[in-house]
Amino acid sequence: MQRLRQWLGLMTIATLFASAALAAPPAAGPYKTLKSPQPVETGAKIEVIEFFWYGCPHCYELEPKLKQWVAKLPKDVEFRRVPAIPVDRWMPMARTYYTLEALGELERLHIEVFDALHRDRANLNDEGTLLDWLARKGVDRKKFSDTAGSFSVQSKVKRATLMTQAYEVDGVPALVVDGKYMTAPSLANGIEPMFGVLDSLLGKVRAERGKTAAAPKSSGQADVKGATKK
Repeated sequence: MQRLRQWLGLMTIATLFASAALAAPPAAGPYKTLKSPQPVETGAKIEVIEFFWYGCPHCYELEPKLKQWVAKLPKDVEFRRVPAIPVDRWMPMARTYYTLEALGELERLHIEVFDALHRDRANLNDEGTLLDWLARKGVDRKKFSDTAGSFSVQSKVKRATLMTQAYEVDGVPALVVDGKYMTAPSLANGIEPMFGVLDSLLGKVRAERGKTAAAPKSSGQADVKGATKK
């Protein structure tokens, strides 16, 4: 009986260790290399893409700090955003993003969409609620609806879906440098460490391209496509 108790005790300990091993995934590095590097759209400049979702609280938390980082980027870097669409329920807010962009309202309302969702708890996924909210912001309802259904916006939404797959985006926020390297707060162990990783990746890409770092613009502003400014 004593031996049986000892054996059962050892089996229990072994089971606990096995369970712990299964529960704890292997530690990841601060960034990962994409299995299939993607072509950049920025020519000679280094491309940085943020994949985001308006409904993501982590993207909302990141936004002001990301804006500060983007404002200090050197001349050889261009930043742009892509609304990630890994599942269909993220599609309405991606459509909202591209519609605001088409109407020239993105710069003004980008952060306000975040605020409405996370601070004010407005359900902007509901079309009626969204149109009411936009009307209060001075956006014409019919013009927004017509633009949202346009071929141009629908094409961009479809392309964002394909990019989400091609860039292996399974969570947001995620930032990709030069179509090769992805980092995120979850990989870098926090938002602030992530910016250090991004800076290191920019240096890595410059070395790979055989380029030297460019001096920051005297105005302190970077070339930004789709970024918000206040």
